[in-house]
Amino acid sequence: MKINKAIILLLSIVLGIIACVQPAPNLGLSYGAFLRPGGIEFRLLAPSSERVHLVIFSNPADESGNEYAMKRSENGIWSYFLREGGPGILYGYRLEGPLNDSSIIVADPYSKATVTQNTWRHVAKSLVIKTDFEWQGDTWQNIDPKDLIIYEAHLRDMTIHPSSGVKSPGSYIGFIEENQRGGIAYLKKLGVNAVQFLPLWDFANVEIPYQKEAGGMVNTWNPYQRNHWGYMPTFYMAPESYYASDGSAIPEDWNGEAGLAIHELKDVIRTLHRNNIAVIMDVVVNHVSNYDWHPLKYIDRALYFKLDSKGNFLSQCCGNLLDTDNEHVLNYIIESLNYWMVEYHVDGFRFDQAHLLSAATAQHILSELRRVNPNVIVYGEAWDNRGREFSELGWGSFNAQFRDVLRGDLHDFSKKGFLFGSYRPNENKNDLKTIVTGTLWGNGGIYNTTANAINFLEVHDDYCFSDYLRLSSGQNSKNDLIKDRLKHISLTPEIFKMNTLAALVLLTSQGIPLIHQGQEWAHTQIIAATDRPDPNVGKLDPNPYNKDNETNWVNWDETEQNQSLVSYYQSLITLRKKYPELRRSSLQDIKFFDLENEFGLGYSIKDNITIFLNGSNTEILNAKLPSGKWLQLVNSNKVDLNGIRVVEGYINIQPTSGAVFIRT
Repeated sequence: MKINKAIILLLSIVLGIIACVQPAPNLGLSYGAFLRPGGIEFRLLAPSSERVHLVIFSNPADESGNEYAMKRSENGIWSYFLREGGPGILYGYRLEGPLNDSSIIVADPYSKATVTQNTWRHVAKSLVIKTDFEWQGDTWQNIDPKDLIIYEAHLRDMTIHPSSGVKSPGSYIGFIEENQRGGIAYLKKLGVNAVQFLPLWDFANVEIPYQKEAGGMVNTWNPYQRNHWGYMPTFYMAPESYYASDGSAIPEDWNGEAGLAIHELKDVIRTLHRNNIAVIMDVVVNHVSNYDWHPLKYIDRALYFKLDSKGNFLSQCCGNLLDTDNEHVLNYIIESLNYWMVEYHVDGFRFDQAHLLSAATAQHILSELRRVNPNVIVYGEAWDNRGREFSELGWGSFNAQFRDVLRGDLHDFSKKGFLFGSYRPNENKNDLKTIVTGTLWGNGGIYNTTANAINFLEVHDDYCFSDYLRLSSGQNSKNDLIKDRLKHISLTPEIFKMNTLAALVLLTSQGIPLIHQGQEWAHTQIIAATDRPDPNVGKLDPNPYNKDNETNWVNWDETEQNQSLVSYYQSLITLRKKYPELRRSSLQDIKFFDLENEFGLGYSIKDNITIFLNGSNTEILNAKLPSGKWLQLVNSNKVDLNGIRVVEGYINIQPTSGAVFIRT
């Protein structure tokens, strides 16, 4: 009997140990820190290391701590079970080996929460934390892609300006505060059903000191010493703590000591979902910051990164390039994205610089994500003429053809587009027909389906749409010094009409419309005066990635300045939602009219909706409606879903304007 009890006790201990070393089954994470009965299991992949030590810290600022030798398996996985450990533990790893620097203790690349310091090295500790959250029945929105109306937003910018009226400006909790002018309240008022946030996973937000030597580099380009947009990522599983209640903007301060970002970001997502707004995360999977003490650099750079023949990092504009075709890197990416879908209920992803991914990697990513959520939203930047290739793989991509046919050349203002009563060289009315019908392959476009076409007039990169119009029309020059921001965004009749015509095309064309924050009130990006030595203060900024100031912060007073344009967008969004013909029609459903005017386009959709567009800035378009009576819903000044007037026969469309009619 005693033997049996001893055997039973031994078996229970063995089974308990086995249970301790199981990977997290519901999250699919291969590595990281896992809370188990009786302690914490730590797992790290470091195949080239000779010794790895788990380091437990007492405080974030500690440079050393209690060390525990980890045990290596044959496949290079190191593990340690810390008995009696629990939430609140701060930890890191010290590695020894040919590719390691044992003087640097690195954080866990699989950190679920991080405590980071506001320095250019982005010094970090990993935080063990419970990720429990009461979702109250929440799940993915699962919106048909063709029904999406996306708003691109920077979470901090949407509430940081005093005009937002929030108690916690620039934060997760501030974004969902009630009784404010910005944040979620504005998205609800505008009527969009998806928000694409600029990066929300942990990133290096401090760049190297300006005009001082640091780490063998001298920063000559960024006097702000900031990375505001977030395209220098560090931890792919941890939310950015700078936006949390325990975040700080003070140099050398620590962010995220209480791990509040996890609960607060989940609250943002749950609240957005309650208001029928999907959440799309802007993610960077092809590179990491080239300044910070990123763990993967110090664990095994040869395994994770693209290197030159001398073993140096290959880099591009934003950081060191990951080897995304390597199975371990790809596994890291897949597990990260799945984690955000399962743990945070994220509905989809916008991939920064997706064109850097190989076709095989892009296909594998989409396949794996659809195994978790078959309706996951996936699109990205398929530059270098890879949009067609990505569409064949099932990805959406930013539709530069849509932008350029309407606006003109991105950089050469002499090559103007339809909104200016012109076409770029080698373009004509057929290109306009192509973009309004979804930019489809075989019809002059690149996409297999309209659900792959992310139509846009502006995104965070380059000059914003109305600044582009101001520059291309000659209203402003790049060297103008603008002193009165509100006066600057006052719309001339010419710029107003180009804005309304562009909005009309964007929100009545087949494909997925994307609106960048501020586009709908003709916002501007003027370099704001700060204590930084920027000689370009007062000029229009085509790339304000580094400015956590009023260059980017949304001043909600501006919406009142151009409320007529905001109302135009709001009503067009309602129109698009009401009439599925505007988003779910095929080429066969659309019939173009034979109009002689070079910049006049007319067409009907399912013989129920008729649209006219007049890009000429001098000539009135005289056109005939199909037989019967038609209720006009849209003109160049307003949108009225109850109807502006009932007409039949011939109608006149004024220069630089459009009209929408519904059959009565």
